[in-house]
Amino acid sequence: MLLSLLLPFLLLTADPGATPPRDAYPKHPGIDIEHYRFEIALSDVDDTLRADAEVRARFLTGGDSVLRLDLAQATAGREGRGMTVQAIRWGDRELLFRHAEDQLFISLGRATLAGELVVVRISYRGRPADALRIGPNMHGDRTIFSDNWPNRAHHWLPTVDHPYDKATSEMVVIAPSHYQVVSNGLLIEETDLGEGQRRTHWKQSVPIATWLYVLGVAEFAVEHRASCLGVPIQTWVYRQDREAGFHDFAEPTCDAMTFFNARVGPYSYEKLANIVSPSVGGGMEAASAILYGERSVSGTRAINWQNVIVHELAHQWFGNAVTEDDWNDVWLSEGFATYFTLLYREHARGRDDFVTGLRESRERILAFYTERPDYRVVHANLTDMAQVTTGMTYQKGAWTLHMLRQEMGDEAFWRGIQAYHRRYRDRNATTAGFRQTMEEVTGRDFTTFFREWLYQGGIPTLEVSWRHDEVAEAAVITVRQPPTPYAFHLAVDLDLVLADGSRARTTVEIGPDGMVTTRVPLAATPVEVIVDPDTRLLGRWTIERNQ
Repeated sequence: MLLSLLLPFLLLTADPGATPPRDAYPKHPGIDIEHYRFEIALSDVDDTLRADAEVRARFLTGGDSVLRLDLAQATAGREGRGMTVQAIRWGDRELLFRHAEDQLFISLGRATLAGELVVVRISYRGRPADALRIGPNMHGDRTIFSDNWPNRAHHWLPTVDHPYDKATSEMVVIAPSHYQVVSNGLLIEETDLGEGQRRTHWKQSVPIATWLYVLGVAEFAVEHRASCLGVPIQTWVYRQDREAGFHDFAEPTCDAMTFFNARVGPYSYEKLANIVSPSVGGGMEAASAILYGERSVSGTRAINWQNVIVHELAHQWFGNAVTEDDWNDVWLSEGFATYFTLLYREHARGRDDFVTGLRESRERILAFYTERPDYRVVHANLTDMAQVTTGMTYQKGAWTLHMLRQEMGDEAFWRGIQAYHRRYRDRNATTAGFRQTMEEVTGRDFTTFFREWLYQGGIPTLEVSWRHDEVAEAAVITVRQPPTPYAFHLAVDLDLVLADGSRARTTVEIGPDGMVTTRVPLAATPVEVIVDPDTRLLGRWTIERNQ
């Protein structure tokens, strides 16, 4: 009971400058996984993976004698699905291990030295219970596709299945030769082995988080488009959808990449492949190899479809290159991708389309907070991965960036974004690190802003009333922020609209539980007062005219 009474106060006073809350994953900062190499054999006979994984781990501090990885084991509860480890070796030595509760504990036989590189090879097999979908696509053809979001890679790959430890990787797949195989990075090898088998080798040379690892095995039609910014562009669709799929993916890939490259920073990866898949519904931003729902292809280049493509492309910069260090900070991925999709829409289709997107997002936020008023964008000690994202990590995260842009001004905002991307590209970032970067660019303190919009729940509520004082020839406007469990410091733009269509603008600054009255000289009586005419503020309000 005491905790429930204190919770609103704790949320209200959370200090974004203090040590941030962490999710529940057992991180080990003294061990850095540098590289994974997965060798996987697939067949049409059954759904069993026969695999070897080479894991290169750098022991930064030394003294450890155990390497812990995530790998889902076969259990009765999964109807026998899961992975069974057959052997683990380090060089010519076979290692002891314990596989329990989806964790693989590898005994190295001695304490490691500081800086030592350990390379273990894990032989395992099994039928995945999750994350790797093996079965028919929409045309009834057998396909194999991954979807690791958010922490499901361990159902088929032995990894540190958390974004804090990014690594380079290779995917070597032996599969029936009627399939093509696509994965992250560059294609290194395709070799027909005879007897109906083909070996395909992809290599990802830029470190990425495990949820971004991808595997697609199908009978594809593959289009190699003109490169963009020197980056090869590819389209992978089912052979039956060749014409419609090539048509739909022709736009806006290069234009969006060019926009993000110019406004944010360089694209990080060796290629960009757009891939249809039955494993996802909308889109999945796997690094350099984006998955899209198979039923999205229509041959129409619909605007909503293009928005999905742009969102997943924006992730290549935010989420993929700049990756949240902790699941509590997932808005650094989803909020950024959502806002930068809106910014591209402004660039490509104009201000009205941008504002339409903002207003639609605002309505979704207000509806969400009617049901869950305490929800905060930066999680507090996330333990349930089913709650890692909601619409608010997308929509309210995007709106927070939009309001920060208003606070900073366009020029400073873009300098800050570029500095943030440059500092954390191909690394991990935190909300505190993002705030620090924006403060360094402006010389301002954004502690209060971040506290109010990211580290607490609630949405500002305003009560606006106005009247026209004919004697004094002035409009009198009162803005009140009624008491709530949450505090917001706001600048509220107000437009007074006259009968001839002209407007007078005033801005009111108001704090928590505050009430401000302002007078605007006007001989004529306004016909309307508009709150937030430029779509700069996230909040709800009522407007009342007094006689």
